[in-house]
Amino acid sequence: MAEDGGVGDSIDRTPASSADVCVVGSGPAGALVAHRLAAQGADVVVLEAGPRFDFAGRREQQEEHIRPGMGDPWEMGGPRDDYTTAGRHYPLNAARVKGVGGSTLHWQGMVMRLHERDFEMETRHGVGADWPIDYDDLRPYYAEAERALGVAGAMDNPYAPPREEPFPLSAFPPSYSDSLFAEACERLGIDMHSVPNARNSEPYDGRAPCQGYGTCRPVCPSGAKYTAESHVTKAESAGARVIDHAPVQRLEHDDTGEVVERAVYATPDGTEHHQRARRFVLACGGVENARLLLLSESEQYPGGLANSSDAVGRFFMDHLFAGAGARLDEPTRQNHVGFITSECHQFYDDENPIEGTKLEFLNYAGPSPVIEALHAETWGDELLTQLRDSYGTHIAMGGLVEQLPDAENRITLDPNRRDDHGNPVPHVEWSLSDRTKRAIRRANDVQHAILEELGASIEWTVGPEATGPAYHQMGTTRMGGDPDESVVDADCRTHDLSNLWVVGSSVFPTGGAMNPTLTIAALSLRAAESLSASL
Repeated sequence: MAEDGGVGDSIDRTPASSADVCVVGSGPAGALVAHRLAAQGADVVVLEAGPRFDFAGRREQQEEHIRPGMGDPWEMGGPRDDYTTAGRHYPLNAARVKGVGGSTLHWQGMVMRLHERDFEMETRHGVGADWPIDYDDLRPYYAEAERALGVAGAMDNPYAPPREEPFPLSAFPPSYSDSLFAEACERLGIDMHSVPNARNSEPYDGRAPCQGYGTCRPVCPSGAKYTAESHVTKAESAGARVIDHAPVQRLEHDDTGEVVERAVYATPDGTEHHQRARRFVLACGGVENARLLLLSESEQYPGGLANSSDAVGRFFMDHLFAGAGARLDEPTRQNHVGFITSECHQFYDDENPIEGTKLEFLNYAGPSPVIEALHAETWGDELLTQLRDSYGTHIAMGGLVEQLPDAENRITLDPNRRDDHGNPVPHVEWSLSDRTKRAIRRANDVQHAILEELGASIEWTVGPEATGPAYHQMGTTRMGGDPDESVVDADCRTHDLSNLWVVGSSVFPTGGAMNPTLTIAALSLRAAESLSASL
């Protein structure tokens, strides 16, 4: 459970008297930067808007998740987390976490590298944008990130980008339902391979191996799944100071407008504090990074801090979900595994410049018997019959579909709605292109073909009209070589202010269709190297 964080909790939240670096946010990006810099001797302060969750309470949080009416175990919602949306509804709070550890507190834990084509979409296909770096530039940091997170995987993916080093941990074996899919895929000429997971298949970095609770999202009671709390703790051991319940209200620059001087943050007792530092790092996620820059407008930056390009908040992207589910006339052992063990990148790198698609073989189709029993209105033999009828024969596929950057998909401020500190809340404008919808249909076609080859009876499909986001918010402070078209450079330093870096998925020029956390980690380690050299 979260520590109290209220008035009278006796925690000192006053600013540090001096700091080399102030990091805003303690998710994977902020935690890795803070640890790397603190370990090198820098004086680091981390400001986190949310609470610190006590690991000893994870079992209780798990029970909150599975029991009816117990609410969100991560305390999201209300005026603190308010937002508005236009166009296609974007359910922002459905997958956000404000707290030490950020979104890794409840993520699924899949970590794969972007492919080489993802860095060169404009050059190769005439769509999207090119990154100012390529895969080879990021390749050593990918390997470092895999070691930092503790990635379990196997070198069995013929479509993955090149690598030489093995994964730090051995891969999880395919599930029983994966074996059912494998037979159909082999007949259709579709390749399956393992999924890299930031989840311990054996003890690693002081964390236990997976114990099979099956509630990976949103709670891993064993600690086998990586959370950024690990690197926050390491940063603190190296001398960093972490201040929780300290939402940053704005950044303020000097008279020249060339450097940030202080981060203004609030504490639960209603006080505003100013944290000064030589360098500042924004690591608040794809929405809040942009929002904080927009909230930090000034006479020199009337459109928002670091926004001379008018790109702050623009090019908002997410991954779209495509899926299909069916029933087989045989046991499938679904919901025995709480994470994905097999996927397919075969339809990702072909020459067709349509958005990339990554297919997933789901291990959690159909209802969980535990959750269904807890929510049931029947008892005894009637409940047992209901569970037998509903559980054990479901099977399903999912997939992520790429969304290319569009300047009109954006994060702005809503002046008509305010958060609990009186600031305009983020406003999300989001829509899907016809190209994206075609890619979703294409994914559905492959999914249906596999399920039909299995002889399964298809019961549901998530296609273009029913799709929703994967909650991988990207692109709102894009990286680029041209200051007129981007917010940060190749090292994640803002073009406009020499001592301000932005890290996380908001700097992605394109998003591919790969889960973004490993790329977030790799970019953060690379940015930390650049920042360290500037001190």
